Amino acid sequence: MNDQVTELRQAALFWLAEPDAVCKAEGVRQLAQAWTAGQIQLDSIAALAGSQAIPGRPDKPELVSPLAVKRRGMNTPEGRAALIHALVHIEFNAINLALDAIWRFTGMPRDYYTDWLQVADEEALHFTLLSGHLQQLGYAYGDFTGHSSLWEMADKTRHDVLARMALVPRTMEARGLDAVPAVRAKFAQVGDTAVVAILDVILRDEIGHVAIGNRWYGFLCEQRDLEPLETYARLAVEHAAPVLRGPFNLPARRAAGFSEAELSALIK
Repeated sequence: MNDQVTELRQAALFWLAEPDAVCKAEGVRQLAQAWTAGQIQLDSIAALAGSQAIPGRPDKPELVSPLAVKRRGMNTPEGRAALIHALVHIEFNAINLALDAIWRFTGMPRDYYTDWLQVADEEALHFTLLSGHLQQLGYAYGDFTGHSSLWEMADKTRHDVLARMALVPRTMEARGLDAVPAVRAKFAQVGDTAVVAILDVILRDEIGHVAIGNRWYGFLCEQRDLEPLETYARLAVEHAAPVLRGPFNLPARRAAGFSEAELSALIK
């Protein structure tokens, strides 16, 4: 970690701006350790200014429209590597999203910042595990294209922590709960047990990450005296959130704290 930065939100902004993906992941993991050890302070009300260069990204992968990201079959090593690369890219973006939630929003309880640092730390672990496996296959992060739809939603919700909690962890990241079982099945079918094991870790952790989003969304709705379901529907329209389509991983969503009313609305 940068030894000159001893305040959590400033450190989060520092690592968010870091363009080197491996360095970012390592730095975030060290930051989480320093926070746990009591070496990092928190100023939850300081006004910080992010530059135009956030999030920091490497020169590759080339970012294209989600529709332009090439799909490759699982029947070739390159095809399997391309799918792993897509997962690596998601985890890289997820590190940035968690760091942004820490530095950008002021005046939240200390537990909020602790929660999102935990998310950043676990996303950094996921990135490291998947990118390491990708290297074992003879490829590296950046060898295929990627897209930035996750960060685009973060940018849309940069002015309001309530919208951010509603539409990033509870919408964009919750889609991962639905997607992981099918991806896991593909790798199990071709006998890649290493990726299967990594995906099991990711699904377990992502349930916790979405639960954190649900926790703070509920907290903010209560604080602002808002009805959660009506507020979510309004925010989804206001920020043009993607329409969610099944199949839905209902057990994982329940474990992440979605109410039965929310799940019923999903599957109508």
